[in-house]
Amino acid sequence: GSGQTDFGPQLKSMNKQLFTVVAWDPRGYGKSIPPSRDFPPDFFERDAKDAVDLMQALKFKKFSLLGWSDGGITALIAAAKYPNLIHKLVVWGANASVTQEDVRIYNGIRDVSKWSEKVKKPLEELYGHKYFAETCEAWVDGISRFAENSDGNICQQLLPDIKCPTFIIHGEKDPLVPQAHAEYIHKHIKGSRLLLMPEGKHNLHLRFAKDFNREVENFLR
Repeated sequence: GSGQTDFGPQLKSMNKQLFTVVAWDPRGYGKSIPPSRDFPPDFFERDAKDAVDLMQALKFKKFSLLGWSDGGITALIAAAKYPNLIHKLVVWGANASVTQEDVRIYNGIRDVSKWSEKVKKPLEELYGHKYFAETCEAWVDGISRFAENSDGNICQQLLPDIKCPTFIIHGEKDPLVPQAHAEYIHKHIKGSRLLLMPEGKHNLHLRFAKDFNREVENFLR
């Protein structure tokens, strides 16, 4: 994805009187090409450092992080590693480990030609079919590798280091990230809050944008 394809309702409708909203594309995505996207073993740590470096270059002394899916994992790592910089944290559709069941789910989306036209079209327009298809395959391989770690660990050991107020949102009908992941993150971040959205899927911030924006704005105030 990219900032522009994935966060339209947030960029458009979040309260600009209260917040400065910065949407960034990790390297290899959206407008951060070149370079092409790759998935070395530390790609989440690299993305977390890139995000924090960007905010510091923009002269923000302290800021909150909103992270969806891979961006949620990136935000968890950033909040744990740079505690003095992070004000509050919101993550949704995120996981701190990869199970064999997750690998099975990821392989189900490996072939982008099987995606729905609605989801596929903006991404093909952004990247061209070849880059989009190859990057999706490389992502499946890259994230599946974590299943080989002890407990499938991505960043489980970092969760207790997160000290900022944390809000975890999860769609109960998320087909990509089982609910147990959200519950694990909630359990291991002291004082965190978990909101389950009964009708929410993986893209709950798009489908239920008004409710999502309201919940997040109230938390960030």
